[in-house]
Amino acid sequence: MMKLAFFIPLLPLLSFLILLFGRKLKKGSVYIGSGLSGLAFLLAVFLFFEKISSPAYKVTTAWLTIGELDLTIGYEINELNALMLLIVSLISFLVHIYSGGYMRGDERLSVFYAYLGLFTFAMLGLVMTPNLLQLYLFWELVGLGSFLLIGFYFQKGEAKRAAKKAFIMTRIGDVGLFVGMILLFLQVNSFDYDVIFTAVRAGEVEAVTLIAILLFLGAVGKSGQFPLHTWLPDAMEGPTPVSALIHAATMVAAGVYLVAVMYPLFAASGTAQLTVAVIGAFTAIFAASIALVQEDIKRVLAYSTMSQLGLMMLALGAAGYAAAVFHLMTHAFFKALLFLAAGSVIHAVRTQNLNEMGGLWKKLKFTRWLFLTGALAITGIPLFSGFFSKEAILISIWNDGKYGLFSLAVIVVFLTACYMFRLFFLIFSGREKGRNEKVTEAPLSMLIPMTVLALLSIFSGYIQSFLNNWLTDSRTVFIPIWLSPVVTAVSLAGILLAYFIYSRKVIRRDWLSSRIPIVHDLFVNKYYIDELYEKTVLQIVTSISSFCLLIDRLIKVLITLITIVVKGIGQIGVKVQSGQVQTYGMIAVIGLAVLVVILAFTGGDF
Repeated sequence: MMKLAFFIPLLPLLSFLILLFGRKLKKGSVYIGSGLSGLAFLLAVFLFFEKISSPAYKVTTAWLTIGELDLTIGYEINELNALMLLIVSLISFLVHIYSGGYMRGDERLSVFYAYLGLFTFAMLGLVMTPNLLQLYLFWELVGLGSFLLIGFYFQKGEAKRAAKKAFIMTRIGDVGLFVGMILLFLQVNSFDYDVIFTAVRAGEVEAVTLIAILLFLGAVGKSGQFPLHTWLPDAMEGPTPVSALIHAATMVAAGVYLVAVMYPLFAASGTAQLTVAVIGAFTAIFAASIALVQEDIKRVLAYSTMSQLGLMMLALGAAGYAAAVFHLMTHAFFKALLFLAAGSVIHAVRTQNLNEMGGLWKKLKFTRWLFLTGALAITGIPLFSGFFSKEAILISIWNDGKYGLFSLAVIVVFLTACYMFRLFFLIFSGREKGRNEKVTEAPLSMLIPMTVLALLSIFSGYIQSFLNNWLTDSRTVFIPIWLSPVVTAVSLAGILLAYFIYSRKVIRRDWLSSRIPIVHDLFVNKYYIDELYEKTVLQIVTSISSFCLLIDRLIKVLITLITIVVKGIGQIGVKVQSGQVQTYGMIAVIGLAVLVVILAFTGGDF
């Protein structure tokens, strides 16, 4: 299977090419896209089980030769990317199936499935690369795929702006990735992971901290970490299946994957690891606080994604490599479930506004349990997958001695429980709204993928020991006895607070806005980060652009003047060179007369 692994990304690419040139296919696009992505998933399953008992496998071939430098391309199968191939292909396959019901009737259905295929191909190719240069190519292709999918409803101004914003902001981070990649290449003369890690372990790489932080900038952009995070909530303008794919297993996961795959480089610099941990912790609590007051169901989940990715970064910065990858896996399942369940709710009530929902517990008899499963999993309630992965993250932070960041992580656990069950109670409890009278449950094509994800959200946490040993060969981890009860109590406290506010209404919903309006306004306005960028960065860039435009116009005016002068001289020349012998003779006589006059007055002395 490892020799055939390159077929896994090629199958979604084939789907993209077929649907790109067969745009008249509508219903057929569902079967083509789902079938080829399903086949890619099956290959990934076989590959994963083969990798369990096999060593790493790597294939490279010559690509470019520049002087004495040989650049190669190929693919590599190790523990990390075998797991990532399985996760990405599974989520993509389920999203393909789900989209058949959710996007039914859309005029551009074949285009949508073509974009899904391209996006899936890019992410699968990214996690198989054996070197940084090839990763960078797929990295940019993932950005292109996200641009196309986020802006799929291009007739909406908000969708177009969101797509451009996502593309531009992630490019800012990509500049850091590119510069770091070049600096690393100049020192080791190779983009290959194995060569880089060997040089790092031998102490042959200078400025490791600078290079690691520059690479981390790329991850900050892709994974929506502060301060390059503002594109991620706006990306909700894309179709809900796209949100599930981007937030669960593809684009935003790419940043975490980059830090994980380059972990030996980050581990060589304590400063770089601390930077990753601090940015992750800040993003986690920053995004969780904003999620508490959002009124759009998908935006709550978007800020939740930012927060959970922050926890993964925090774990990677606290020597919790296996814990971060484990949470990346479980998060992919329950976050995809939550987005797809949110899509089922939106599909039923035709709105994303939480204030227009309520009382859906009796109407959505399947979606309610699926959404509840996802909420319990992300909250970290025992027996659900999120409990095991969050506990692993907290253990790694505690064992690394970062007690301040550990405290922030515990607060994030509390806030997660609070905003997730705020979301749950606002949707399913209370009285039915008038517009919800004709609510019907989602079709099977939407319910089946959600059911699979619900089962994975429950049971995937039980492979923690296997995964930890498989990824790191580590078998001894100190686990504080008090940690599990404390974290569980914190999660339950968050759920109870949400219950008393939004279900029982013992506490007023406007308590924060009435008692501490400044804090409430900060949360609602997302700490005014977008406004700050508009007043600073955007104005600076606009001013520079306006100045450059002025210079460009001045140059154009100057060129135009020169053109007019040259054309004028040319026109005079054209008139002089008439081709008439009489004119030439007259000019010669006049010239001779002028010379005679000059000689008469000067006496021949010039």
